[in-house]
This record gives sequence, C-alpha cells and structure tokens, in this order.
Amino acid sequence: MPVHVRVVDLPARGAGRLALLTLDSGNSRKPFVLGPDGLGELAAALDAAERHVAAGEVVAVGVTGANHVFCAGADLKSVARTPSREHAVALGELGHRVLERFATLGVPTFAYVNGLALGGGLETALHCTYRTVSTSVRGLGLPEAHLGLVPGWGGTYLLPRIAGPRTAVTIAVENALANNRTLTGPQALAAGIVDVAFEPADFLLQSLRWSVSVLRRETVVDRPEPADAATWEAAIAHGRAVADTRVHGAAPAPYRTLELLAAARTADRDEHFRAEEQALGDLGVSGELQAGLYAFDLVQRYARTPAGAPEAAPRAVTSVGIVGAGLMASQLALLFLHRLQVPVVLTDVSAERVERGVEFVRQGVRDLLTKGRITSDTANRLTASVSGSVGKSALAEADFVLEAVFEELSVKQDVLRELEPLVREDAVLATNTSSLSVTEMASVLKNPERFVGFHFFNPVAVLPLVEVVRTGDTDDVTLATAFAVGKQLKKTCVLVRDAPGFVVNRISTRMFDEVLRALDAGTPLLDVEHSLDPLGLPMTPFRLAHFVGPAVMLHVHETLAAVFPDRYRVSQNLRRWVAAGGPELVTAKGPVSATGAADGLFEVGTTPLGRDEVLHRVQDALADEVRRVLDEGVVASPEDVDVCLVLGTGHPLFTGGITPYLDRVGASERVTGRLFHDRIPSTPGA
Repeated sequence: MPVHVRVVDLPARGAGRLALLTLDSGNSRKPFVLGPDGLGELAAALDAAERHVAAGEVVAVGVTGANHVFCAGADLKSVARTPSREHAVALGELGHRVLERFATLGVPTFAYVNGLALGGGLETALHCTYRTVSTSVRGLGLPEAHLGLVPGWGGTYLLPRIAGPRTAVTIAVENALANNRTLTGPQALAAGIVDVAFEPADFLLQSLRWSVSVLRRETVVDRPEPADAATWEAAIAHGRAVADTRVHGAAPAPYRTLELLAAARTADRDEHFRAEEQALGDLGVSGELQAGLYAFDLVQRYARTPAGAPEAAPRAVTSVGIVGAGLMASQLALLFLHRLQVPVVLTDVSAERVERGVEFVRQGVRDLLTKGRITSDTANRLTASVSGSVGKSALAEADFVLEAVFEELSVKQDVLRELEPLVREDAVLATNTSSLSVTEMASVLKNPERFVGFHFFNPVAVLPLVEVVRTGDTDDVTLATAFAVGKQLKKTCVLVRDAPGFVVNRISTRMFDEVLRALDAGTPLLDVEHSLDPLGLPMTPFRLAHFVGPAVMLHVHETLAAVFPDRYRVSQNLRRWVAAGGPELVTAKGPVSATGAADGLFEVGTTPLGRDEVLHRVQDALADEVRRVLDEGVVASPEDVDVCLVLGTGHPLFTGGITPYLDRVGASERVTGRLFHDRIPSTPGA
C-alpha cells in the first residue's frame, strides 16, 4: 500500500513511540495525490494508526511525504471526470471525512511537511495539531481558485483560524490568482501557517525531536488570538479588490472562496465543512473548472514535452552572444546568464549603450543574490561572465547568437549580413523579432538553415513562453538547439510557422483592433476598457497597451495591416496616442483624465457601442482569427493557441486559454460554423 504506517521510537529516553504515516504514490516519478483512491489509502492508514492509539502503543501520530513531496493536492484526473454535482459534493464529503480524522485521533498529530504541499496537501497539514516544514520547500499554497474551485477540504475554515484571515486571503485568493504563486518553507513559517522550520538534511529527525519537546511541554506553541470582526472584514474586502482587479467578476471561484472565508469567522466546523461541499458541488461541474483543468494540464504537458521539438540532437551551447544592449536585449542577456551560466557577450553600436546594458545585467545578478536565489560564489562567477563590445567580432566564438535590435526589417538584415561571416560556421543564429518575417531576414544569409526565430515576451523574466519560428530553410539541428536552450531557460517553447505576428501578437492585435474600432466609433473610453471584463484578462485593454508601449502596438498594427488589410487596419487614434507620447490613459484605480474620455486626445464618431456589443465583436474577431491561424498551419492545434495565450499574455486558465471560452459563448459556431473542441479533454484520459 503506497500510504504506509510504521511505529517509530521518538528520539529521547522515555518519550514513547509515534505512528508515522508516509504519503507515497509508489512511483518516484509521480507525487502522491488525493482522489478517491488516495483518500481511501489514507483512510486505511489512519485506521491502522488509530488501532495503535487504542492499544496504547503510541503517544502521537505524524504524517510526512516521500521523494521531496508532502502531497501534491487533489487528483485532477478524478476531479475532471466528475460526472455530476452530486459526485462533486460526495468527493468533498469524503475529503472532509478522511482529513478531519487527524483532529480526532485522541492524541496530538504532527504534519512534517518535507516538500510540495498544494491544495488538499496543505489542508492535510492544517488538520493536524502541529506542523513542521523543511526550509527547502518551495511549493506551499491553495491554488484552487486559480483552476476554478475553492479549497474544499477544510482550508477556508482552518487557515484563517490558524494564520489569520489576511494570510488566508493572501494564500487562497491573491496568490492563487497571481498564476498560482506559492510559499517557501520559511515564508510559511513567517506567515504562521507552520510552527517551526528545519534544514532538509535531517529534517525528519529534527521534527521528531521537536515533537518530543512539544509532547513534554518543554516547547509551547503559541496560537494567535482570533481576529476581531473589523480585521476579518478588512481582509475580505482586500480579497474582493484583488479578485476584481484580476478577474473582473468573470470567474466565480475566487468570490466563492471569499464567501467561505468570510463565513468562517462565525460558522461552526461541521456547518462550514458542509458549505465547502456545496461550493465544490456548484463549481465541480462548471465550464470554468473544465476549462481551467484543460489549460492547467496543457501548460504542464507542454513544459515537459514542447510542441514541435524535432528528434535531432541539439548543439551544445557553452557561450552566448546578444546583438543589442537595449532594455529587451539586456533582459535577455540576464536570463541567459542566470539560467545557462555560460559566458554572455553583448554588442551594440555605442560604448555607452554597451556599458549600460552590461551594468543592467550585473545589477540583475546582485538582485538575484539579495533575493537568495543564487550564492555569492555564483554571483561572482556570473558577474565575471558577462561582457560587452562595440565590435561584433567579440561574438566569434559564441555557440548561440541572438539578435535583439530595433524592430525594422532592413536594420535586422544589415545586422545579419555583418554577423554571419564573423561567427563560427556551426553557430546558431536567432532573432527575437515580434512580428517581422523571419524568412525575409534569412534571405540575406548564405546559410539560412542555421537561422531560427526565438520570440520572447516582455517582461522576459516573468512570461514563460517562447515562440520558436521555423522558416522553410531552418534545419532540425538548429531547431532542436533552440528548443533545448528554451528548456534550459525554463521557458515553454511552441513551434510556429513563419507568419506575420506569429500567434500571440496576431491574435492579440486582432482583439485590440476591435477595441480601437469601438473607441473610434464614439464608445466612451471606460466602456471600451471594461467591455472585455468577462474575459478575465490580467490587464484591461488600454492598460495593457500602455504597458507594452503604444509605439510597439502601432508597429505591429502596421505590419499586420500591410499583410491582412481586409481584417487589420491602423487606427488614427492609435497614431494620435503615439504622437502625444503615449500618455497613460487608465490605471488600476481608474481613468487618468477626469472624464475618462482621454480629454480630447482622440477624435471619435457619434455611433457608440454598448459594452455587450463590443464584447460580442471581440469574441467573433477572436474566433475568426484563431480559425485562420489554424487553417494556415501557423500552429498545429487549438491546444498550441491556448498555451501561447496563457503563457504569452496571461489569458486566465478558466477560459482555457481562449478556444474553450469561444466554444462556450457560441462565437466559434457563430463565425466559423464549428467548434474548436468536440469536448474539453481536461486531463489525459478524462
């Protein structure tokens, strides 16, 4: 049985014995998860522990994990297969019935959190009397709202009572909606979620020794006083503000989580657990959850096995050259230096720009050291490994050379003409272009087979997508090297065919073009801005455009309008915005101008659209463009599109990326006469 029980002697004379449950999947490559099978195995182990308690053989019960994982949470395959609301409620009841036994065994219980503890895994620990954690743990959290669920096995009741309502809101809502941000062991200790932290080398032994001191009352664990009503209400209000900012009311899960957290202040335990079960029933068969599970699984699978990677052996990359030393190029240099830990050389046209770029990278290394992400020895080595030059001959020995200069075809072609004879014949040449033709760039090369598009997204350190662009000449070894480098950079690569705007920029620009059309027609700025709230995007349209840069947006619009004039155009209001210096129009708190009308910056028509009509037009435009991208073979499948939008622009999981959402709201059939999916395969085999 994967969950096994053994009775161990506590490490002190006369301290007695402890029944230790180990959560083990029986497969070192798969973490232990809690579905009907896992909960059944845990229940059987608890039966055995209870027999030891009843026989007077043990003074406490402990639970830990295996293979550096405590418990990875719910079994998403079983969740995805939930056939009805009744089954979802029953799974909630089963989870409560099993996990709450840690609080009713009649002896103190200890959770020894040795590794990843997500969702039901963290809830398992919360049900115990005491909790220790390894300082090496990097994945504690309640990600349910990120997927479309609520923490449904006691989390919304126990966590606010153990660590306070504000911490509970942070973990279950704020972190969940921040792309499932998790806590480290030390952070969990500081937040009051666990009682003590120990180093990983002898974590279990130290945890057992600490347990002895608790059992002997030599160590007293202080619990905070219950929060008062005002503190609780302030925490919930903060959570609602976060949810409104992140999902704009488009997804029910974070709001349902907040309702449960609010109710936990006055509800009794059994009453609250029943409320969690009802929430699981309501959300367990929702379209948002199915889309969320589908997208979550896609992201995980593509991270392991990138779409389109060839079988050819990649070239070794032991040094990197970056052509350009501006902000984007400097970010890329820091990323390559940190992840590959090989020498990186930046080149640019002026010594001042080169010096500024190199200093940006070195400051980034110092920041990594301050955050504890690298050691001082590593920091010294990385600082010594970055250099700059105004001459491209400094790139002569680089294995991988990435061009990241101004986004103009003639400029990039000039760079490549100059670069090719200077670098080794077996060096891979790559471009970070966001919308220009990689094939046209390669036309100036004598050996275009070693050239590949390698498109990152800004901010480089945050967004995990790289669009790997293959031309008709790119050979398999070059392509394999690009995929291998992307994986070393901890990015997810998706193979795309060379086409204007590739995937992310093409689809996103079509969406923003519809937004601009609504503005041009006379729709008030704030109505336009909030018309897309049901998409749950991390930023509203004009906030995102300001973040990306209006001039960049204009360039991409011009590029696509030149190729697809029937669908794309260049709004004169976008030109006016750029000409005015791209002033910020809308912040997270609302419009910059008093009227929300950009104070005369734009010239608009007299036929405004309603918010619903704007949304409807955007949905139809997205369905049309996604279908065209697929029909043209820019990517191989709707799944490729969804991964690109989730990882490249932050489209939320509860939309599935985009294609399940377009199916669900009817846009796919309205525009193309067919769905993108016969069904949403949330997890393999579901």
